[in-house]
Amino acid sequence: MEKAAIGIIGLGVMGRNLALNIADRGYIVAVYNRSESKTLDFMQDLEKGQKVIDTYSYPQLVESLEKPRRIMLMVKAGPAVDAVIAELKPHLEVGDILIDGGNSYFLDTKRRNDTLSAEGLLYIGAGISGGEEGARHGPSIIPGGDREAWEAIREILTAAAARADDGLPCVDYVGPGGAGHYVKMVHNGIEYGNMQLIAEIYDLLHRGLRIPDVELGNLFAEWNQGELSSYLIEITAEILKTVDPETGKPILDVILDEAQQKGTGKWTSQNAMDLGAPTHTINAAVASRIISGMKVVRMKASQFLKGPEMKFSADDRGQLVDAARHALYASKIISYAQGFDLMRLASMEYGYDLDLKMIARIWRAGCVIRADMLDDIMKAFDRTPGLTNLLLDEYFREEVVRWQGALRYVITRAVRMGIPVYALSAALGYFDAFRTARLPANLTQAQRDYFGAHTYRRLDREGSFHTEWKS
Repeated sequence: MEKAAIGIIGLGVMGRNLALNIADRGYIVAVYNRSESKTLDFMQDLEKGQKVIDTYSYPQLVESLEKPRRIMLMVKAGPAVDAVIAELKPHLEVGDILIDGGNSYFLDTKRRNDTLSAEGLLYIGAGISGGEEGARHGPSIIPGGDREAWEAIREILTAAAARADDGLPCVDYVGPGGAGHYVKMVHNGIEYGNMQLIAEIYDLLHRGLRIPDVELGNLFAEWNQGELSSYLIEITAEILKTVDPETGKPILDVILDEAQQKGTGKWTSQNAMDLGAPTHTINAAVASRIISGMKVVRMKASQFLKGPEMKFSADDRGQLVDAARHALYASKIISYAQGFDLMRLASMEYGYDLDLKMIARIWRAGCVIRADMLDDIMKAFDRTPGLTNLLLDEYFREEVVRWQGALRYVITRAVRMGIPVYALSAALGYFDAFRTARLPANLTQAQRDYFGAHTYRRLDREGSFHTEWKS
């Protein structure tokens, strides 16, 4: 019997579609799911020409694969990954390869990599972005771990990955250990930030200016033809123009205002704080999702906590709409700057040796944060290979400086109307702090020295100093 090139464990939405994607590229795929019914359903839905071997036990799966065996785990991150690995290991041989395609925490991936390497097994932690459609037709794939394992799966993953407009595949080896899942984590953090920025602009224009959803959908579709061109702007336009078939209302009028999260955004914020990286916009996005979950409390608070009267001059409507576009663009640049700076610091801390230009390249198609802006980010790293922050690049610096007035105007108007713009404000706060040569942290450090004798450094000479504050 002909052997399969790769096995996939887990036939949920992502695993199922990735298996079909790989099969479309001419590879034989072996599949296994703990629930046999899912495997049977999957086999019934195969298209003509797709070669898939269905298996119903780990020994059968392993036996169906050519050597070295390549097995991708598409199971829920956390204990489930460890459980599958533990059950699989007795059936594997030295040199076999495991690939975790879920959203695992990067330190868990490093632990698994270290443990399996000591036993002669190769391991890859591969971030996969693009959701259901991406998995089926071409995701952005971010593999890290054993380079030898990458070389053994390069051909398959390259065939399955999305292609950017220049034909380059959106996959490449990013680094050792948990590097792949780390970069995917930061991708998701940037995604959180961008989504919240878009939501705040929508809220300002819809609730503040009372622009109908369909009109806003057309506006976002227009914006998607310019500097804001991106997957998230594209789908926002489609969502705004969608009508609920049951009620005839705009779909957004019937969706509960409670944004859930799987944890990757929170991990990004937590890790950024551990590394001392300022990620204001991502942090604001995480906090915004948390407060959105306080629906019952917010409903009660809305009855008692009154804000300003929500008024806006019709004469200024066009000015605010135009400013909103430029404010969103400037804040998205700032959001990307924070994410890439975090990866730069993590690369040094964890020894990943990340190629930030290459990461921008493999995010240009397939993934959720794909955007025309990523081509400009690549050019920025071409101009300055050791660039420490995107805001120091000539192009991005000029763009943010040019549109900072629009961002300030939008935030001011939102504050006057009592509309929360936490992520937009956080982006501006980051920009203003980043461009300030002398911050008020001198007072903060003096306070720390006053109550805790934590000492401080001086501007005029080296050393650590303490003042006897109480006379």
